[in-house]
Amino acid sequence: MTTPNAPNASSTPHTERALRLTVLVGESDVWHHRPVFTEIVHRAHRAGLSGASVLRGIEGFGASSMIHTQRLLSLSEDLPVAVVIVDEEERVRAFLPLIAELVADGGRVVLDACEIVRFGTDDREHGGERPGTRDGKRDRDR
Repeated sequence: MTTPNAPNASSTPHTERALRLTVLVGESDVWHHRPVFTEIVHRAHRAGLSGASVLRGIEGFGASSMIHTQRLLSLSEDLPVAVVIVDEEERVRAFLPLIAELVADGGRVVLDACEIVRFGTDDREHGGERPGTRDGKRDRDR
C-alpha cells in the first residue's frame, strides 16, 4: 500500500539538458505562398526534431514598431507567431541553417538553454525509445 505523500516512480522527475529554439515571425509572413511558420514546422518534422509548436500571439510589435492586436475593433492582420522547438542542443543547432532563408527578412531567432523534466520511469535508461520517436526510430529513419 502506498501512502498519499510517498514518492513513487511516476512522481520522480528525470531531467535532461536541452535547447529551446523560438522563431518569432508575423502571421502574414509567407515563403513561396505558404506561411513561414508552417514551413518551419514542416522543415523541423523532416529534420527529425522531437516536436514543434506554433503559438499565436494576441498582441505585439516588432521591427515596424506598429502594434498588432487581435482585439475585435482592430484591423490588424499580422499578429505575432512563435514557433517553439525543444530538442538536444546539437540537433537544434544543426537545424538553424535550414531556416536561415525563412527568417532573413525579419524573423527573430532566440535560443535558450533549458531542461526537460519527465516524471515516471525514463524508458531510455531501460532500452526504450527516445521522446519524439516510435520504437526508438524517427520517421525519417524508417
